[in-house]
Amino acid sequence: MNKKPLTTLTWITLGSSIFFFTFFSEEKTLESFGYNLLISSIYAFSLGLSNGYLNDFLNKKLSWTEQTRLRTILGIIATIIVNFIVVYACNYVNYVIIQKVASTEDFLSGKYDFTTWFMINFALMISAFLHAKGFMEELKKNTKKEVVEQKLIAKSANAQFESLKNQLDPHFLFNSLNVLTALIDENPEQAQKFTTSMSKIYRYVLEQKDKEMVKVEDEIEFAKIYCNLLKTRFEDSVDFTFNINSDDLQKMVVPLSLQLLLENCIKHNFATSGRPLNIRIFTEGRFLCIENNLQVREQLTESAGIGLSNIVQRYALLTKENVFIEKSEHNFKVKVPILIKKDTHQMTTYTAQSTENMAYEKAVKRVKELKGFYGNLISYCIVIPFLAIINLITSPKEIWFYWPMLGWGIGILAHGMNTFAIGKNWEEKKIQEIMNNQK
Repeated sequence: MNKKPLTTLTWITLGSSIFFFTFFSEEKTLESFGYNLLISSIYAFSLGLSNGYLNDFLNKKLSWTEQTRLRTILGIIATIIVNFIVVYACNYVNYVIIQKVASTEDFLSGKYDFTTWFMINFALMISAFLHAKGFMEELKKNTKKEVVEQKLIAKSANAQFESLKNQLDPHFLFNSLNVLTALIDENPEQAQKFTTSMSKIYRYVLEQKDKEMVKVEDEIEFAKIYCNLLKTRFEDSVDFTFNINSDDLQKMVVPLSLQLLLENCIKHNFATSGRPLNIRIFTEGRFLCIENNLQVREQLTESAGIGLSNIVQRYALLTKENVFIEKSEHNFKVKVPILIKKDTHQMTTYTAQSTENMAYEKAVKRVKELKGFYGNLISYCIVIPFLAIINLITSPKEIWFYWPMLGWGIGILAHGMNTFAIGKNWEEKKIQEIMNNQK
C-alpha cells in the first residue's frame, strides 16, 4: 500500500480523536487524549486497511466494467462480513482490553450490540464510498482506453476506405484511355465525341469519388452514359438492357460500382457481331444486379482484381450486407446491396471524428449517471453520521436517526443497483433483443 492511504488514515485518526476528546471525554487530560488517540487509530487503521485490501483484492480478481454485477454482489457480501468481524474485534479490544469497562462475558452477552451495530453501519458507509471510488477510477481508465482504441480503429478504417476510393481514378482513366486509343485508329470522328463524353463522365467521377453513397438514380444515369461510350467503341458487339424498379431510384449504392462492374464485363469477355455480349442491369429485391452472358476470353496477363474486390471491400466498410457473385455455365451475375438510408446503423462511416464523438457522448452520459449516484452516496455518508451524533448528544435515550439511515440507505442501494448492476445491462440487452427481432 502506498503512503497516501496511510496519511489519510492518520489524519482521520487525529481528527476523530480530537472530536471525541472534545465532546465526549469527561476528563480533559493528556492521558485521556492518548486513550482517544489510541482507540481512534485502532478503528481507523483496522477498518481502513481491511477495506482497502479487500477492495484491491476484488479489483484484481473481478473487473468492475466487465463483471459489474458479480463484482457488486460479492463486494457487498464480502464488505458486510469483513466489517462485521473487524468492528466486533475493535469493540472487544476497546471495551474489554483498553478501557476495561466490561468483561468478556458482558461483551458477549449483548450489552454492546447497539454500539457494534452502529459502528458496522458507519463502516459500511465508508466502505461503500471506497468501492464507489474504485469503480470510478477503473471506469475512467477503461473509458479513456476505449476512446483511444476507437480512434485507432477509426483511423485505420478511414485510411483503408480512402485507399479504396483512390483506386477508382487511375483504374477508370486507364480503361477509358484504352478504349480511346483503340477508337482513334478505327474512327477518329467517334474518338473526338468519345473524348468529349469521357470528360463529362470523368467530371462525375470527380464529384462522386469522395462520397460514401450515391442515389441509385444518379448511378444509373452515369452507367447509361458510360454504356453509350462502350456502344460507340463496340457497336453491335455489345448490348445493354436496363430494368430498374422506380421505387429503388432514391435508395443508395456505393458510387461507381456499376462502372467498375461494366468494365469487368468488357474486360473478361469477348464480344463480336456474331456473338454479342449481352449485359443486363436490373433490380432484384434489395439488390442492384448486373448480369452478362459468359463468353470468357483468354488473357495473357493475370487480372489485378481491382474492380470487384474494390466494391466488396467498400461495402464491407459501410454495411453488414454482402455482395453476391453468382456464376453458372452460361451467365455471370453480381448483386450489390441497395441501402435504404444513408444514416442507418449499418452505414455508419468509420471516421475518427464520428467515432470519437460517439464515444465521448456515451462517456458523458455515463459520467452524469455516476455523478448522480456518487453525490447521493457522499451526501449519505456525511449527513447520516451527523444526524447520529446530534441524536446521541441531544436525546441518547430516544434513538431516531436509524429511520432516515434505513430509508435513505434503501434508496442508495436501489440507485446503486440501477447504475451498476441491473439497470443499464438490462436496458442494453433489451434494446439489442428488440433490434435483432426487427431484423
